[in-house]
Amino acid sequence: MSNKLFGMFALLLVAQTGLAQRSSFYKFEVGGGLGMSNYLGEIGGKEKTERPFVWDMKLNQTRWAVGGYARYKMSNYLSVRADLIYGRIQGADSLSDNRGRVGRNLSFRNDLLEFSGRAEVYMYNTNDVGGKGWYRVDFKSYVFAGIGGVLHGPKALHNGEWVKLRPLTTEGVNYGRVTATMPIGVGFFFTYKRRHRFGWEMGWRMTFTDYLDDISGVYADPSMLPNATSIALANRSDELTDAQRPHIANYAPGQKRGDSNDNDTYFFTTFTYGYVFRGKNPFYTQHYSWLGGRKGRRTISRVKF
Repeated sequence: MSNKLFGMFALLLVAQTGLAQRSSFYKFEVGGGLGMSNYLGEIGGKEKTERPFVWDMKLNQTRWAVGGYARYKMSNYLSVRADLIYGRIQGADSLSDNRGRVGRNLSFRNDLLEFSGRAEVYMYNTNDVGGKGWYRVDFKSYVFAGIGGVLHGPKALHNGEWVKLRPLTTEGVNYGRVTATMPIGVGFFFTYKRRHRFGWEMGWRMTFTDYLDDISGVYADPSMLPNATSIALANRSDELTDAQRPHIANYAPGQKRGDSNDNDTYFFTTFTYGYVFRGKNPFYTQHYSWLGGRKGRRTISRVKF
């Protein structure tokens, strides 16, 4: 009996070793995603002036996001990933329930190009979804955090055309086109037959700028602005009637235009597909190549006379 048990244990050990070596092949993955984007800044909100996190977000201003990524598996609990994402955020004071923001009458859209690197830590995983014993589909959930940069350029609709706001310095401030960003979030994916990976994730982006929407500080002195277009887009309250503007608000130079205490943030939520490549493992090739069905090579030798 002991010999049989030992034999069964040895057989299981060899099988598990073979599977472990095979799973170590599948470390590198490339893929893409399609989803939605939104932002939190000076534009949006309900009747209150400012509320934290998602409470100031306008869901009807949600727009698109598309991107690609490359992931490398470091271990069963950790992966690293690089992302390139293109998305759009936008907002308008006219959609707010706060009369002060409605009277300010500002609006924008901003196309973001983000490149970031991050680490993913797996929180839960199973190699046999459904418990059928087929091991065709596995599941992993994860949290991630990283750092990157985003290229951006807010625009406003003026006389039927989208005008770039950054060169106009509407608040008398020269801010940059690139800012750092810190993505954090959660996600999960299913892997079918080791190669095909389907997932979903949501990630929040903290930035180091308050000008994704071109609004941050106070109204500038019109005499200090570069041209007539800058003056017109710096203060758009005059485009409204007296009935539309609240009497308690003051849109004069030096008065509050935005809130410089908090930087702008944005988020992406995407559905992803990735293809996992089978790598090379010298140890596996040397000891377990027969598992992969490789045919032996014929060696032809020539006789020397």
